[in-house]
Amino acid sequence: MYTFSQIRKGVSLGRTNPAFFGREFNRLYYSRLNQREFNQEGIDVVAEDWDNLLILDACRYDLFAEHSTLPGRLESRQSRGSHTVEFLRGNFTDRDLQDTVYVSASPQLYAERDRLRATFHDVIHVWSEEGWDQTHGTVLPETMAEYALRASEAYPEKRIIVHFMQPHYPFIGSPELNARSPFESKDKKLDIWAELMTRKRTVDPEVVWEAYRDNLLLALPVVEELMQSLPGRTVVTSDHGNMIGERSFPVPIREWGHPPGIYTKELVTVPWLVFDNGQRRTITSGSPVDVDEGISSDVVTDRLANLGYVE
Repeated sequence: MYTFSQIRKGVSLGRTNPAFFGREFNRLYYSRLNQREFNQEGIDVVAEDWDNLLILDACRYDLFAEHSTLPGRLESRQSRGSHTVEFLRGNFTDRDLQDTVYVSASPQLYAERDRLRATFHDVIHVWSEEGWDQTHGTVLPETMAEYALRASEAYPEKRIIVHFMQPHYPFIGSPELNARSPFESKDKKLDIWAELMTRKRTVDPEVVWEAYRDNLLLALPVVEELMQSLPGRTVVTSDHGNMIGERSFPVPIREWGHPPGIYTKELVTVPWLVFDNGQRRTITSGSPVDVDEGISSDVVTDRLANLGYVE
């Protein structure tokens, strides 16, 4: 139990910004005083019916519903997390997934591998080497589509998970929002969400929303082309949503980003778009591919920092 330490943390942070106290209180409310490690109302994505699962990181349902023209049947679902780590833990912890290949633009799966203890047939860490775009500090949608097609061809009898980064920060078309400022005296940097939460920066929420929307619009055409190329049943979804200054609950603070453990509708309501493309694939299990995962910790830390993950 971390209830006391969370309250102490909230009080400490609240000296600089009262919103942090409200955030910690809200987190205790949703976690039932830390009795829940993830959103119990969320779906188990592994148990759902799909051959290809395309994850758009941090894509809330209303944003997707307004701007997506992707073919298929759109519904909404609740995610098991309001943060990628929660989504991973809630869906993959201790799972035998030797019939599944995970193609990831997010370093969180690698960073959490010892905690998850999930066994995939293969994991392709696109972010770790040439897949990373140094200019924008992320993995671009086109790069993810290329790796996804290669994986589908290499593993025709496996389920494929493709974890895109967009519409998640950083904002490719709005670099002025990506610059990070120092966090007090510590050797850390704040991303746009933490800057807005700590009031180190004032930006019209509509400006942030447009940058967030534009990130999704960059990804959607690439996702559609990929959907048309991948055989079988494809589901397009998200690991969690995002808040752009809406009021949280039960303490009605303005919330930004996607803090773990807070299950507002903006954070856990995600798209679930189902698209069938030809015959379903025959899915079989197989022994995990023996790959060297010796990725430098400096690379992992650098990638996480670029994507705005700040402790």
